[in-house]
Amino acid sequence: MRVLFVCSGNTCRSPMAEGYLSSKNIKGIEVSSAGFMSEGERVSKNAEAVMNEIGIDISAHTSRLISKECKAYEKIFCMGESHRLALISAGFSQGKITVLGGGVSDPFGGSLTVYRQCRDEIISAVDSALYGGEILPFAILPAEKADIPAIAELESECFTCPWSENAILESMEHNTVFFKAVHNKKTVGYISVTAVSGEGYINNIAVKGDCRNMGIGSVLLDRAVTFSHKRRLEFISLEVRASNATAISLYKNAGFINAGTRKNFYDNPKEDGIIMTRRFKYADTLY
Repeated sequence: MRVLFVCSGNTCRSPMAEGYLSSKNIKGIEVSSAGFMSEGERVSKNAEAVMNEIGIDISAHTSRLISKECKAYEKIFCMGESHRLALISAGFSQGKITVLGGGVSDPFGGSLTVYRQCRDEIISAVDSALYGGEILPFAILPAEKADIPAIAELESECFTCPWSENAILESMEHNTVFFKAVHNKKTVGYISVTAVSGEGYINNIAVKGDCRNMGIGSVLLDRAVTFSHKRRLEFISLEVRASNATAISLYKNAGFINAGTRKNFYDNPKEDGIIMTRRFKYADTLY
């Protein structure tokens, strides 16, 4: 999926949106941005500064103009209704265009506080679009007790030592949050995170066999990371079989690092578990 963010000058809002979505490294998503007013101008210093606060570097960005090549993007998010109408007038397909979050005010000329507010508004809107199924053909939603049978079915399909329905219910009732991936109205994946004493632990992540290679695992993992960050957890951690190169690559791509080994952690077959952890750094103002 090729995603384009559009604002007036392509020096503030759309570069921040591009930088944020790009930083997630979601499989299957290619991100860019453009505007209506300038070509080759560096990104706003305040936009650069507030993105640096959350660990995202957009300093290399230079503005580019909307062109006919931009029509090739499958999904276009603009920052206001005026941008949407201008794109339609220029011959862009109306069905591809969405006003991000219902509209994001221009911070141009404003203080760092104004830019932080704009950044946080953009982040919230991008997350809503990503998890709500506006970008990829599935949604990531909070799971409830009614979803336990579907989660247990995924456990049985994906793991040699699956959790029972009772174990899933008990974990839901004790500090564990579940998110489900929904495709064509069916639960095709899930992830669970236990938050205890400022620390986060991913218990399991599973994707139905015939729905893999769609980016579902990447977005489920990103949802767990976002949840942990917003809860101000110190870190989020998990174990993975030492032989599971595909999963290890997924976690590394999401910013997890190797933090140690648990000898003979897994059964059926017996195998070491690699501990992988992502730590968080907090700015004074957080999204």
